[in-house]
Amino acid sequence: MSKSPIAWLEDVVEHDYDAAYNYLSLKFDEKHASEVVDRMKKGKLTSRRANDILRATGLPALPLTDPGVKRDLLKLLTGDKLSPVLVNDQKPGADIADGYHRVSLAYNIDPFMDVPLRLG
Repeated sequence: MSKSPIAWLEDVVEHDYDAAYNYLSLKFDEKHASEVVDRMKKGKLTSRRANDILRATGLPALPLTDPGVKRDLLKLLTGDKLSPVLVNDQKPGADIADGYHRVSLAYNIDPFMDVPLRLG
C-alpha cells in the first residue's frame, strides 16, 4: 500500500466482523451472511482506491459533516488508527459490509487513496 495520511490498523478489529454480519443479515438470510463473513475472515488483507470502492458499490461518499465520518476524522486527528474495511464482492456488485464511514473519510481526503480491506 502507498503511504496514506490515514493510519490504518494491521488488520480488521474483531467487532467489525459482528457489525458486518448484522448488516449482511438484513440483506441475506443468516446462513449466507455467516458464509460471507467467514470468507472475509479467511481472505487476504488487500487494498483498493477509495474511489474504486465507492464506484463498485454504487455508493456516494458521505460528507465530512456526517456523524460517523466526523467520528472517524476525530480518531484520525487524535492519532488513533482505523480498522480496514470489509467488502462483500458478490455479483452483481460489491457492497461495503463494514467501513462505509472510513471509506468516505478516505475519499474526502484523497479519492485515490488506498484503503485496506478484506473481500468476502
